[in-house]
Amino acid sequence: MFTHEHRVIHGFGTSPDAPDSLGRLFFGQATDTYNDMASQATLPVIEKRQHHATNLFKRSLRPLLRAALYRLHAMLERFAEGDLPAFANEPKNLKIELPRRLFEPQCMHIGDDVSIGPGSLLVAQTHYPTPVMQHPGRPVPVQRFEPRIVIGNRVTATGTLTLDAMEKIIIEDDVMFAANVTVMDGLHGFQSANEPYKYQPMWRIEPVVIGRGCWIAQNVVIMPGVTIGELSIIGANSVVTHSIPARVIAFGNPARVVKRWDEQNQCWLSIDSERSMPVMARQGALAEHAARQ
Repeated sequence: MFTHEHRVIHGFGTSPDAPDSLGRLFFGQATDTYNDMASQATLPVIEKRQHHATNLFKRSLRPLLRAALYRLHAMLERFAEGDLPAFANEPKNLKIELPRRLFEPQCMHIGDDVSIGPGSLLVAQTHYPTPVMQHPGRPVPVQRFEPRIVIGNRVTATGTLTLDAMEKIIIEDDVMFAANVTVMDGLHGFQSANEPYKYQPMWRIEPVVIGRGCWIAQNVVIMPGVTIGELSIIGANSVVTHSIPARVIAFGNPARVVKRWDEQNQCWLSIDSERSMPVMARQGALAEHAARQ
């Protein structure tokens, strides 16, 4: 059957002399091909426009997000400062960032303008064992302590500082702690290898003193009974097992002094090179350094 109707399908005209079924077959295929080509041609354009619109939307949100995060951070800081417990004194301008854990803060004396970063643990341990460290079926005598933690003015810690005192930890003014420093004035007992160590009494309890202006680098552990003299530097990853004099640089496990400050010539001197140099040569080197100054 023939039709004399002239139709337009998406811009393609059908012949009035062609059978309707044949026209639909031929021109339908042509229409599908055209639609596929058109959609393939416009798809990258649409994606590009969508990507551009997304970028514009993100850029417009960034200032709002920054402002919201700044306000949130300020609000959390105010909450952290207002939520500090009562210490043995009333420090001014004290900042101990969240998260934090403070045990027996009434045994802590903290100076002014102290800033301690997040993740820190300050423990004034008044007794041992605590309930979590006690065997449920074997009660043991409880040790009692009178701990003190004294932190001077303007002490700063990057974060994850651990102070664990059973007797006394004293940190003098202007000490600087890097991240993840541990200071302890006592140890878990290990007198016997037949008993889990957490059920043994604490021992080797001796005060720790960190002198004015020291720099304690990252991951340092300071053991009981140690005194670090003023303005000394303890290198990263060190374990300090014995006292360190003032104005030296020490590092290692156990930490040992590698440099000392020469006050006369105002420079650091290597301990090893000093030991290996004859006396006259050492004096000549110092005189030469002083002349250059």
